[in-house]
Amino acid sequence: MGLDLLLAASTPTPTPPASSGGFDLLGTIMWPFKWLVEAILVGWHWLFTAFGMEAASGLTWVLSIVGLVIVIRLAVFPLFVKQIKSQRKMMEIAPEMKKIQEKYKGKRDQLSREAMSRETMALYKKHGTTPMSSCLPLLVQMPFLLGMFYTLSDVAKHAVAGVGGVGLLNAQLTQQFYDATLFGVAPLHVSLKDAVTTKPDGWEVTVTILVVLVILMIGSQFFTQLQLISKNLSPEAKTGQAYQMQKIMLYILPLGFIFSGVFFPLGVVIYWFISNLWTMGQQFLVIREMPTPGSEAAKEREERLARKGKAINSQGKIVPIAAYEAEQQKMLEDAERLKASQPKREQPMSKKRAKKKGGNS
Repeated sequence: MGLDLLLAASTPTPTPPASSGGFDLLGTIMWPFKWLVEAILVGWHWLFTAFGMEAASGLTWVLSIVGLVIVIRLAVFPLFVKQIKSQRKMMEIAPEMKKIQEKYKGKRDQLSREAMSRETMALYKKHGTTPMSSCLPLLVQMPFLLGMFYTLSDVAKHAVAGVGGVGLLNAQLTQQFYDATLFGVAPLHVSLKDAVTTKPDGWEVTVTILVVLVILMIGSQFFTQLQLISKNLSPEAKTGQAYQMQKIMLYILPLGFIFSGVFFPLGVVIYWFISNLWTMGQQFLVIREMPTPGSEAAKEREERLARKGKAINSQGKIVPIAAYEAEQQKMLEDAERLKASQPKREQPMSKKRAKKKGGNS
C-alpha cells in the first residue's frame, strides 16, 4: 500500500485557488522549499507504510515529521557549526569592540566616525568575522524551516478544499494527514485554541498533549541557551554587551513558544519540539568537541584529554601528551633564544647624569 501511495503522490493534483490579492510573491519564493519538504515527508511516510504501519495512523505521520526534521537538520549542520563559531568570535571580540566605542564616545565629526569604522573593520578582519557572518547561516536555514512550517500548517485548509500541496503531498495523503490522530484522540491539525473553543471528542487529551509539549519546548530552549552562555564563553567574553544580550534572550526567547503552542497545529508543535531537541543535542556536541578557548567547556575538554594521555597542540590538534610537552618545551626555548638575541635596551640618561659621566671620562 505504501508504494501505491508514493506512486499516487506523483500524480499532479489541483492546487488551492489563488487569493484575490494578486501575485503571491512569498508563495512563489517558498514553492521549491515546500516541494522539497513535501518530498521528504512523503518519502518517510512511504518507508514506514512499506514496513507495515498504517498510512492514516497518527504515529506514522509523527514519525514522518521526525524524519523530516532529521533530514533537514543534517543538511544544514555545517551552517550551524559556522554560526556557532561566528557567534563565539563576536562575543570574544566584544571587550575590544567596547574599547573602540569608548575611544570615540561623544565624537560626532566625520573624521572620528571614519576612524572608528576603520578600526572596527580591522578588528573584524583580524579575527575573521563580521556581524553578518553569524546571521548568514541562520538566513540560509530559514527558507527550509519556513517550508516545513507552511507545509504542515496548510494541511487543514488543503484537506477542507479537497486538494494537495505543491508536490508529492497529494489530496489523498493530505486527507490522511488531516484525519490522523495521536493516541487515537488528538488530531494533528488541531491547535490548542481550536481544541478549547470547539471542544471536539477527546479535546482534553489534545489540550494536555499540547500543554506538555509547550512546557518541554520552553525548557529545551532555555537549556540550549543556558549551556551556550554558561559553559562556552571565555571570562573576557562575559564582560561584553553581547553577553548581556545573550542573558536577556535566555529568558525572553523561550516565551515565544507560548504563542506557538496556543495557535499552531499539533503537527507543527511536534515538529518544533523535535527540532528543539535536535538543536539542544547538536549544540551540546559542538560545545563539547569545539569549545571556546578559555571557557569552562574548554577546560573540561582538556581534563578529559589529559585523562586519556592526550592534549591539544598549538595548531588545535589532539596529540599524545609527550608530543604536547615537547612542543611546549621547544616554544619556551625559542622564546628564550629570541629574548637573548635582542639588544639590551639602554635606560634613558638625564642631562645631569650625562654631563657627570662625561666629566669623569
